[in-house]
Amino acid sequence: MDPVKLLLGFLVLGSVGQLHMVNGHGGTRVCKFPAIYNFGDSNSDTGAISAALSEVQPPNGESFFGSPSGRFCDGRLLVDFIAEKLKLPLLSPYLDSLGTNFRHGANFATGGSSIRPGGYSPFHLGIQISQFVRFKSHSTALYTQLTPNATSSPFKSKLPRPKDFSKALYTIDIGQNDLGYGFQHTTPEKVVASIPDILGQLSEAIHKLYEERARFFWVHNTGPIGCLPYTVIYDKSKPGSLDGNGCVKPQNAVAQEFNRQLKDKLLQLKKTLPLAVFTYVNVYSAKYELISYAKDLGFVDPLEFCCGSYYGYHINCGKKAIVNGTVYGNPCKNPSKHISWDGIHYSQAANLWVADHILNGSFSEPPVSIGEACHSLKNV
Repeated sequence: MDPVKLLLGFLVLGSVGQLHMVNGHGGTRVCKFPAIYNFGDSNSDTGAISAALSEVQPPNGESFFGSPSGRFCDGRLLVDFIAEKLKLPLLSPYLDSLGTNFRHGANFATGGSSIRPGGYSPFHLGIQISQFVRFKSHSTALYTQLTPNATSSPFKSKLPRPKDFSKALYTIDIGQNDLGYGFQHTTPEKVVASIPDILGQLSEAIHKLYEERARFFWVHNTGPIGCLPYTVIYDKSKPGSLDGNGCVKPQNAVAQEFNRQLKDKLLQLKKTLPLAVFTYVNVYSAKYELISYAKDLGFVDPLEFCCGSYYGYHINCGKKAIVNGTVYGNPCKNPSKHISWDGIHYSQAANLWVADHILNGSFSEPPVSIGEACHSLKNV
């Protein structure tokens, strides 16, 4: 696959009785989300691409799972740390027919996906929402058809409980590929001009989820795409386009504009969807902080990546090649020292650092933790 394509392809308050809440530290009411439904791209894909198109190859997964887990990472993703924080099982991908358990949610994210149709994947956000609607309808019908005596059966125990759909947390992490595809095929100015349409389609998707009784939304903004090592490697903009961290300034500027308009869009949705609670999560700032202080935090240069090679020769993660007697493509010996796993996706260690800093509400608006995301700020 073309390396550039590989790079760029990859939240109401309802009635208080809707969620069982318990007192946490200091009396704060903690939301007991029974399930998570996730929508996104490769940053939160837990196996959809492997199930539907092409299996993710080793050494992906080596640091935690011991083998490829369908994730473009050496271990866990942000969505995995969200599940762990909420004391829920890791999410099964909707597209995987083997070994799946949907009692506590499902993952509709697929590598390469964008909000708008086109781009790098057929599984754009509209398709993911359609999959969810069918999943909810079909699983509810199956659950209802099974007799009360079948509640402990292996099959029914893997189905979501119909009552849980309105109590679940709906996580959204998508948009990077809309920007990336635009950078590859147009100009930064045209990408900026496309943002209102992109976010208009995101708004439509959230409205559809709301119609399906989704109430609690945890929405990630897009990260600093200009800081991805492959972005820097293949940057063709004018000299002097890099910032003090070595990131491509024009691409980061577009990402920041996308995030500004995303935040405004969520504020609009909050007014039109009165039972919805939105948490806007500033992943961009968390990741940029990590990159800015990489060496102080024990990481190597953030523009170095662990899996795959680029020393004049590009080798995708999981592949090897011998050039003039030199073997390229071997992974690094210590992934935990790298922020970037493969030049495109973050390492487990980086994901853990970001998770530790966003799940406590430090980078959220309103500033609520993941465990309090069923409350509006005035009710926390």
